[in-house]
Amino acid sequence: MSENIVTVFSEKEDFQVNSSSLKDVRSFSREVFKKLNLDQDLKDELVLAIAEAAQNIVKHAYKNQDTKDRMEIKISLKDKELEIGFFDKGRQVDKDNVRHRKIDDIKPGGLGTFFIQEIMDAVVFKEGDKPWINHLVLTKKI
Repeated sequence: MSENIVTVFSEKEDFQVNSSSLKDVRSFSREVFKKLNLDQDLKDELVLAIAEAAQNIVKHAYKNQDTKDRMEIKISLKDKELEIGFFDKGRQVDKDNVRHRKIDDIKPGGLGTFFIQEIMDAVVFKEGDKPWINHLVLTKKI
């Protein structure tokens, strides 16, 4: 009797909660996706989704305020499903208020949520386990 072999991979890192750390978030993501040997276009899309989600933490959970808090990003792969978890201690997210602006409303900014939803298969807000307040989970079948 043969068993299905499940590939399990997981890496996490924490980052200062500010816009200047987004470069480090993108670098971490690229390194992880390089190890997973993903297609370049998919890597680029995933890095964009991760950077947008991290920026939303800075902008909305922390209102761009200076803080010593750190956010954690965990990238896992199991059974061809990529899961990206974001954990922070900012202001609790009101899931009902999370939506992108209308795509035909042409102005800078406000499309991060749209890009994330277009790129990922699922976007779920969970209640954070202590010490975390927010836990965002992005998933993508690869």
